[in-house]
Amino acid sequence: MSRPITVVGAGTGAPVPPDALAGAELVVGGRRHLDAVELPASAERIVLGPLGPALDAMEEYVGKERRVVVLASGDPGFFGIVRALAERFGPELLDVRPGVSSVAAAFARLGLAWDDAVVVSAHGRNPRTAVNVCRAHPKTAVLTGPGAGPGELGAALARSAPGRTLVVAEALGDPGRERLERVSPAEAAGRDWGSAVSVVLCLDETRAPGPARTLAGPWAGPAGWALPEGDFAHRDSMVTKFEVRALALARLGPRPGELVWDVGSGSGSVAVECARLGAAVSAVEKAADGVERVRANAAAHGVDVHVVHGTAPDALSGLDDPDAVFVGGGGRELPGIVEVCARRARRTVVVALAALDRVPAVRAALTGAGFDCDGVLLQSSRLAPLPGDVTRLAAANPVFLLWGNRRPAGSNPVRPEGVAQ
Repeated sequence: MSRPITVVGAGTGAPVPPDALAGAELVVGGRRHLDAVELPASAERIVLGPLGPALDAMEEYVGKERRVVVLASGDPGFFGIVRALAERFGPELLDVRPGVSSVAAAFARLGLAWDDAVVVSAHGRNPRTAVNVCRAHPKTAVLTGPGAGPGELGAALARSAPGRTLVVAEALGDPGRERLERVSPAEAAGRDWGSAVSVVLCLDETRAPGPARTLAGPWAGPAGWALPEGDFAHRDSMVTKFEVRALALARLGPRPGELVWDVGSGSGSVAVECARLGAAVSAVEKAADGVERVRANAAAHGVDVHVVHGTAPDALSGLDDPDAVFVGGGGRELPGIVEVCARRARRTVVVALAALDRVPAVRAALTGAGFDCDGVLLQSSRLAPLPGDVTRLAAANPVFLLWGNRRPAGSNPVRPEGVAQ
């Protein structure tokens, strides 16, 4: 049985096969795609704008068993129109003929493999997710759109990842207009790129390419977390212990597309582990030697951490708003730092502290910013050898871990359990 809707990928160099349009009674597509083909004389055409009216018109044709052809860019099943068509009409009515996606074409022009690339769409979406993915991964392709093009990406990356290389691919597949240009984020931010951009590649060329892959897409992430303290350079054991780090990471929930702050970073152990789990990370550290340790630990673990040398809360003013925040230091100023972090965090704040006296003020800062607060006192004892091939338990210093999750707008406060009661 023939399928009434043919979806043809076009626009990256390969012409639309003549038979794809044969017998079409309605042809739907962008203006440049429609202008590039010879339509059947009797075919109606719809220039794509808002998708809803086009789908309604297509439904009328399909209901009367009249043939419809949709012209799309590249591979229409890859961040393309196939999803909307399948949801509306069912995949069994679609005859999809993919072309080369703009992502595949751009990497091909550079002679780069892209089975290890992360692809993120900023088209019609808030560009912050794309920016955070670009910060966290060494090889990213961004599908751009109005308000989320090379200029906007460049402006955001210039603040936090100025060493990235942006490759702006324009008019891919058009022999007379195609162009790929390498620019820094700052250079991208200072230009008007127009509407011909197909895709932007963001490359961290300081990180060596990985080995051959068996699993396509972004790196699968670490096999475990809460690494031993010995895996990080630190000063006088000033490093978040792995028991505390394990629970902190569980409450932070770092993930690709999000931004985490590590405030009072110290050795950067929390920052590094969040980056290993795919998040973009900004680490704030007031000690100059601490800044260098954070950078060294990030490099040793093959991740990128944006390190800010300064004292919180003042040093936070120039950072993008985070999804989650870990606060691991602060002294007497800790409640004020937590308050600033809580006002700006989109989702979660986690605080580690040793002083019992500061727990009420930290809780008040979290709840006052609209968070539901909970916490726990962590006390652990590790196995330690004794002479005679026997083992004892060596107690670690107790640590309070408090966390707050932003309360949904309009909801009533939830009375939490534990420390926050």
